[in-house]
Amino acid sequence: MAAHVIPHFHNDSGVEKVEIGVKEFMCVGAKPPFDHPHIYIDMGDDAEKVCSYCSTLYRFNDRLHGPETLPPGHLFVEPVAA
Repeated sequence: MAAHVIPHFHNDSGVEKVEIGVKEFMCVGAKPPFDHPHIYIDMGDDAEKVCSYCSTLYRFNDRLHGPETLPPGHLFVEPVAA
């Protein structure tokens, strides 16, 4: 199993931009059941990218770490089956 986990972010609140502390991530759109296909986005040398499905602008913020977002609360955590 890979030691590196790609964080998933959502934009359930419908904000114009979400600042994140990583440059490689997955966008899920809104939370299920209203999500779009979960797509991998790599910013590369850029500081921002727009999701081609939901048009959320993701902007890299080097003051944030891992799952942190501005505004807070946009990390998507897959529910664990009981």
